Amino acid sequence: MSDTEPPVRLYCFAHAGAGVSAFQGWARSTGPGVEPVPVLLPGREGRRREPRLTDRDALVAELLDRLRVEPGQPYVMYGHSLGAMVVHTLARALQEEGLPLPALIAVGACPPPDEASELSDACESFDEDLVELLRALGAVPAGAETERYWRRAAMPVLRDDLRLASALRMAARSAAAAHGPLAVPLLAVSGDRDPLVSPAVIGGWRRWSAGPVVTRTVTGDHFFVRGSALPRLMGRACRVIQRLGARTTRESVLTSGAQR
Repeated sequence: MSDTEPPVRLYCFAHAGAGVSAFQGWARSTGPGVEPVPVLLPGREGRRREPRLTDRDALVAELLDRLRVEPGQPYVMYGHSLGAMVVHTLARALQEEGLPLPALIAVGACPPPDEASELSDACESFDEDLVELLRALGAVPAGAETERYWRRAAMPVLRDDLRLASALRMAARSAAAAHGPLAVPLLAVSGDRDPLVSPAVIGGWRRWSAGPVVTRTVTGDHFFVRGSALPRLMGRACRVIQRLGARTTRESVLTSGAQR
């Protein structure tokens, strides 16, 4: 890529309960020619005082207003766990509005909408059951089970995020039944030690795109977003998209970007 070409913008959406800090270090790990843009949803970190989103319409209104989509400039979206459903939902909304679609959407650590999701299905479970599930995932800080502050601060955000995930999964199934799969290339990524979403489950995303779909497995558990393999993978895919340009076949973009 030449010095005069703008970087490929990579919009990033985090897992339930997390904010933009989930993508700390991505600007370095994705490499040159890529501009990671972590998107902070209301109700966490710097937006903690704002009402949290728990339904599709509110999410779409929030994100369509904030996304900077420039005609002729390719961009990519990555979502992790809950974030995967966010990017899928946003791509559907962009299509409905006739706005430029991403060159690629990438989803990680998330079952496709037509399969069970242990996390989002637990959105209305008892606190103790939810904490036990989170503990099994390594998502509960040491000693937090006995700290009332952690439960007061983290659990409401997490529970609302899981409600959002459940609502997005239901909406995705309805939209697919009415309009078919999205015509957007899709990269689906799993962690080799993820106890919730195996590579076989990730393969189910093939049913959710009318474009080419590639699956990849990286080292890590359910939170492999914190490692270096995923941002490197996304960085390579973004650079290939930029290098080949909008006229290159979508399948070439996906295959080259994921395997290189």
